[in-house]
Amino acid sequence: MFAFNSDPRRFLRFFLAMTVFIAVFTVVGCHGRDAVTIAVIPRTSGTFLWEPMHVGAEIAAQSTGLKIYWNAPTREDDIQGQIALLEKVVAGGYKGLVLAPDHSLALITPVRLALSHGLPTVIVGSRLPIPAGGKLSYILNDDEEAGRMAAKYVAEILQNKGSVVVLGIDPDIAGIMVRARSLEKTLQSYPSIRIVDKRIGAFNTPYDQQIAEECLRQHPDVTAIVALTSTSTRGSSIAISHVEHRIHLVGFDDVDDLRPLREGRTDAIITQNSREMGFQAVTSLAAQLQGKVIPGETKIPPVLLTNKNLDTPQTQQLLSNTWRSLQ
Repeated sequence: MFAFNSDPRRFLRFFLAMTVFIAVFTVVGCHGRDAVTIAVIPRTSGTFLWEPMHVGAEIAAQSTGLKIYWNAPTREDDIQGQIALLEKVVAGGYKGLVLAPDHSLALITPVRLALSHGLPTVIVGSRLPIPAGGKLSYILNDDEEAGRMAAKYVAEILQNKGSVVVLGIDPDIAGIMVRARSLEKTLQSYPSIRIVDKRIGAFNTPYDQQIAEECLRQHPDVTAIVALTSTSTRGSSIAISHVEHRIHLVGFDDVDDLRPLREGRTDAIITQNSREMGFQAVTSLAAQLQGKVIPGETKIPPVLLTNKNLDTPQTQQLLSNTWRSLQ
């Protein structure tokens, strides 16, 4: 034990030394806890397609020491809302950006703005017309494989013969156009299957339902619908429920309400693995922030859901909002 009573100066030196030590320890400790914050902006929030992306991003952030700022428009067609969020991120001092763009062309300028401010950026889901390189990279849904998957499943359920309408085409989202082209190209291998109509969608369920009903009136011999978006899938499901004869439906990304799939009214849904895309995007961004070289582009396989595999552990993990390991 120190005998401070015998030497007041010794006590003063000890007190000053401890004060400096505590101050330094506090500063170092606080800096050690200051995690680097990156922004993650999906196409929309609150859906079973994009919320798993949040889960994957958070799991990756926890393992790499990053902090996530998560925000998104409330609708997939709110392009201006997403642009405003990007502008906020550029001005907000964030150290990186993960973005699932709502529009291929409208997001070019905001993304270039982020890159000009030195913000490492990972585009998720669908490509922008900006080549990878520098601080820009892509974690993409394999939409070409998704189109092939849809075509082969349609051929299977139609037994290689029938007429098909394709709904939900969206020229503003590159990935959806890739799906459409891949679907059409693959169906050319089945000469007894004809695409009799193709229609543009609007990310609006009542409108997409109206388009589906119009197609069914104009083509009463249709045997299958391929719906390329979540809203066109939902609208088509409602439309065919009003038709007396069976019309098969292969949809995309509509995983918010799986009752039509579970009950057999929808034959299959092909969905993006947004959870894995979020995980890989944040992991890639963390590596880039550490100065590592990362791939310019990575493609994540889509998943085919049917009423036979809805309750498998793999499907439950894909759609889960629970923050647990992806392994």
